[in-house]
Amino acid sequence: MSTPSELPAGRIVYDEVVEARAPWSRVVQAGETLRIVDLEGNQAVDCILYRADDPVERYSAADTMTSQNNVYLVTGTELLSNEGTVLMTITGTTVERHDTVGGACSRESNSLRYGHHTRAQHACVENFVHDNARRGMGKRDVVPNINWFMNVPVEADGSLGIVDGISPPGGWVDLRAEIDTLVAISNCPQINNPCNGFNPTPVRLIITAP
Repeated sequence: MSTPSELPAGRIVYDEVVEARAPWSRVVQAGETLRIVDLEGNQAVDCILYRADDPVERYSAADTMTSQNNVYLVTGTELLSNEGTVLMTITGTTVERHDTVGGACSRESNSLRYGHHTRAQHACVENFVHDNARRGMGKRDVVPNINWFMNVPVEADGSLGIVDGISPPGGWVDLRAEIDTLVAISNCPQINNPCNGFNPTPVRLIITAP
């Protein structure tokens, strides 16, 4: 596998392709940078961050949006916990903005939005619950999340929708860990709306250490 250009300076300590629809998690050590690469474009990557040594402290969408006075996540955004701790910082991205208001798909939301016949379909909430169970965490630990690369425009009247993604093949976002951070990802399996172009695809995860 070729090494992407413009990686943060340092050595690669981890490099893996996460298949479409799959969960993934790993602790990113303080000072390390996680790059998420949208290999084929138009893929949504759901993500929750937890303080590695105390996962009761975790990403807070509300605190993050309030602190930066912006509903979108952009280069320079500090991703805050429910205790006000900076967990990670977006140090660069090829995409104009990322979403943190659209939430994670679930069997329940699929049924409500797309019909009861979709209830059995795989969803991000179930990915998070399954992966977090290894750490003794449950559904209550699945909090409002980040949706890397997902396009959720907010209109002047406050309405929002999920529309075609804005990430091209090879688009990426870099996240520098400010403290040891457990990163939990669901490589979104959604096939009922345009967030994945109705076709979930793999992503690549690369961690570099300074």
